[in-house]
Amino acid sequence: MAQALELEVATPERAVVNEQVTEVQVPGLDGYLGILPGHAPLLSLLGSGSLSYNASGTRRFLAVQGGVIEVVEDHVRVLANIAERAEEIDAAKARADVEKAEHELQESAKADSPEVALEAAALARARVAAVEGK
Repeated sequence: MAQALELEVATPERAVVNEQVTEVQVPGLDGYLGILPGHAPLLSLLGSGSLSYNASGTRRFLAVQGGVIEVVEDHVRVLANIAERAEEIDAAKARADVEKAEHELQESAKADSPEVALEAAALARARVAAVEGK
């Protein structure tokens, strides 16, 4: 059995991660998935949350939202709609985005607007970025 996994994380705009890791924790739609070397093949939808991995003894974090996860032969491929490294996130802006998204969601819910689902997704993304940007 292999001692490492190759982790690739990409968005439509860029490659975010491509390195050897010893484990990955990734948000699926129904909860987090833990992936270690020798994991069975897997194809799943990516949820919103914090993707974490261990590379060279260091725990690293990404905020991710939407996309797919594929695990094949010690290769983990995450094709995300959005992926940001924790150090790339402006924490103050992320907190302001959460406040704005919460306000807009409340206003849309009061008005029974069809925009509620879109604003709920924007709020989820803002919350992930705020947590990762601490």
